[in-house]
Amino acid sequence: MPLIPIAMALAQFAPGIIKLLTGSDKAEAVAGKVVDIARTVTGTDTPEAALAAIQADPNKILEFQQAFNAQQADIEKAYLADVADARARDVEFIRSGRHNVRADLMIVLDALGLLACVAALFFYRNEMSGEVVALLSTIASIFGLCLRDAHQFEFGSSRGSKEKDEVLATSLKTSSEARKPR
Repeated sequence: MPLIPIAMALAQFAPGIIKLLTGSDKAEAVAGKVVDIARTVTGTDTPEAALAAIQADPNKILEFQQAFNAQQADIEKAYLADVADARARDVEFIRSGRHNVRADLMIVLDALGLLACVAALFFYRNEMSGEVVALLSTIASIFGLCLRDAHQFEFGSSRGSKEKDEVLATSLKTSSEARKPR
């Protein structure tokens, strides 16, 4: 059985898994790590058996959550590898004096799509059924999220988020050092 559906089922016990599995071409690698954690916690041989064991035992749920949290820094690294490669690609474009036309085109098309949806909703909402309004609103939201992601890629995350990331990295480093045998 593919690992992603099992990892998604395990996400009910550790919701942070969902963020790691969606929107990434590294989802299969992340799913493999999540399932390996579940198999280790349960002592089972197959992903399906690990899921069943965790679903059946509240203590195993807690053990899985703790093991996932302990390994989350490594899992996050696999998840973020895509963005690092994309940023490195942009840096190389700039260094070579070229322009990333594809990225610019994507942003322009996202903005045009958003404006088209908003304009249609503004000018024609009285003539549209509720389902069409809901569909156009959803599509407009997707275009807006694409623009948000582009801004986050270009400018990084907010200062508060950056500070949170630094605190998390420090605490993960401290907790991993505390677990090392002396």
